[in-house]
Amino acid sequence: MEEKNCLLKEKNDHRLKKNSQFNFIYRKGERTSTKHFSLYTVKSKYNNSKIGFTVSKKVGKAWARNKLKRRMREIVRREKLLAGGHNYILQAKIGAAELDFNEIKRQIMTVFSKGKRVEG
Repeated sequence: MEEKNCLLKEKNDHRLKKNSQFNFIYRKGERTSTKHFSLYTVKSKYNNSKIGFTVSKKVGKAWARNKLKRRMREIVRREKLLAGGHNYILQAKIGAAELDFNEIKRQIMTVFSKGKRVEG
């Protein structure tokens, strides 16, 4: 039983969960933006990377926000965008829920490439 719980914890070990973590990155992180997404980046004191996703209620109803978050998570997972030693917050702006998957992917790739130029 404990082994199963450990496996579940490792699966989502790359996610930011605590409000204090989000607040720290908002305060200390560097922001890069596209029209529909913002990326906050801060150097981590550990080797692993973590990411948090935020979608405001202004973006749309709950089903639209959840769909957008699922798409954002999948793009980051598929494209292996997390660089070692950094923590990120990917924030969706108003209008992002109306975009199709390919446009979301293009903008997320753009904001991550801008963020990598800023940090390094």
